[in-house]
Amino acid sequence: MTTLLATQQDSPAFSVSLSGAGGALKGWVVVDSLVDSLAMGGTRMTHDVTQAEVAELARAMTTKLTLVGLPVGGAKAGIVDTGGDRAETLRTFGRTVAPLLHGGIHLGCDLGVTPADRAVFFAEAGYDPRRKNRAVDMPYDWRTYYEPLVDCTGHGVGTATVTALHALHGGTGSRRVVVQGFGSVGRAVATFLQDRGHRIVAIADVAGTISADDLPVADLLATTDAGGTIDRNRLPAHVRVLSGPDAWLDVPADVLILAANHHAIHDGNVHRLRARLVVEGGNLCVSPGAKASMAAAGAVLVPDTVANVGGAAAAGLALTRTVPFELPTEPRKQWVFDWVADRVAGNTRDLLEIAAGGSSEPLLELVAARRRLRP
Repeated sequence: MTTLLATQQDSPAFSVSLSGAGGALKGWVVVDSLVDSLAMGGTRMTHDVTQAEVAELARAMTTKLTLVGLPVGGAKAGIVDTGGDRAETLRTFGRTVAPLLHGGIHLGCDLGVTPADRAVFFAEAGYDPRRKNRAVDMPYDWRTYYEPLVDCTGHGVGTATVTALHALHGGTGSRRVVVQGFGSVGRAVATFLQDRGHRIVAIADVAGTISADDLPVADLLATTDAGGTIDRNRLPAHVRVLSGPDAWLDVPADVLILAANHHAIHDGNVHRLRARLVVEGGNLCVSPGAKASMAAAGAVLVPDTVANVGGAAAAGLALTRTVPFELPTEPRKQWVFDWVADRVAGNTRDLLEIAAGGSSEPLLELVAARRRLRP
């Protein structure tokens, strides 16, 4: 088996429009790159997903997997949520993409798709990641492997944040942090940073923004539903509810974690940004125009391709049979977390060092350097 890393090219390896096998479906699978006939990425299900967005996300997956040194290409799927029968849509998706899944294109969870949803389309496709051509079988099912790693992405985003703070400020002192998005990533990174002495001063969920000098993250977790919405009726007395859909931008902070929607910071609101360090805990959270404005203003951005790699890496480690499956659950989980943290920390440090050297395209230089080091 070759261990060549994915090669980024001008156009995807291939793109497939989905119209449904045995049912109505609108969506796409974009395979940006292939390594030894393998590629992987999540499945996004929203009402406004587009083919262009899926292609952009697939390209980001190629970059992520290259940066952490996993020999898998980048891919992504998108399903347009029409508001119809969700389970039937997922079953139709599974039947439609079955040839891709069995052919080496692994599609997992992303925005709008839960592990339970993934189980539906895996079952409909008859796809089992434990078994693949030219590789030993996994000794247990995908759920047994993957569920203990639910916080792996948040752990990586937290690692990127503290690594960047150390590079920029020597790692001293407690920093004020705003977390935009309180799904699995936002909850994990808020806990990670508070456990390390930083103050979470605002959290935004789909219902708006809450703020305090030091939010009690553990108490808030106890009142948060599975969709990441905090119960406003059970907030501690000292917690303020802020008005306005983007009120999180106006809270004075040193760090902003973006762990929710696509292009949360854009040309129309980037002028309100107060944090000097922004870490993308979600996919493509800052628009290209806003990135240029942030750079001109001296704000530092750690992009999702560096910070938000935990879940993808955890899946890639299993698909490439890199993870030591023989370890018991907790040591195996720690092994994966440590592997991800090591790659994220190294990539964050090197990215900021390249940027400090005056590069106008530090991410591209970092990707090129990783390709040279890991042929």
